[in-house]
Amino acid sequence: MNLRRRLLWALGLGWGATPVLFAQHVPQEELLRPYVGINAVQKGRVRLEIARLADNGFNVPLKVSVASPMTAQDHVRRLLLLSNRNPRSLMAAFEFGSSSDQVLISTRVRLGGSQTVYALAQTSDGIWWLDTAEVEVTESACLDQT
Repeated sequence: MNLRRRLLWALGLGWGATPVLFAQHVPQEELLRPYVGINAVQKGRVRLEIARLADNGFNVPLKVSVASPMTAQDHVRRLLLLSNRNPRSLMAAFEFGSSSDQVLISTRVRLGGSQTVYALAQTSDGIWWLDTAEVEVTESACLDQT
């Protein structure tokens, strides 16, 4: 093995490079601050369903629902899906109005390693609601920082 290759292996940049080199864990407060500001986040009303173990981080199915009457006075304004380890923390954003019947999202996301996934919903009264789920990913996505 030549000197350059040995140096790359020593730095962890060889074939076995892990996603930890590209995506660092972000604490919950720091992750949520750009979206909620200084407002408090409450548990409840949001339900995030995702498999505890994902064989492939490139295509992970999830479902999110928010309990809301969806009236003009009380409805969900927006729903955000966040990741604390992906190179870009905002995975998806959805906007709703009072004319929506319900909030029920079924989608697939990319995950750059084992992490916590966040579903964050804002209701018309300005309150932010949160649900989280831990996901163990066998094969990580997002190694190219996209």
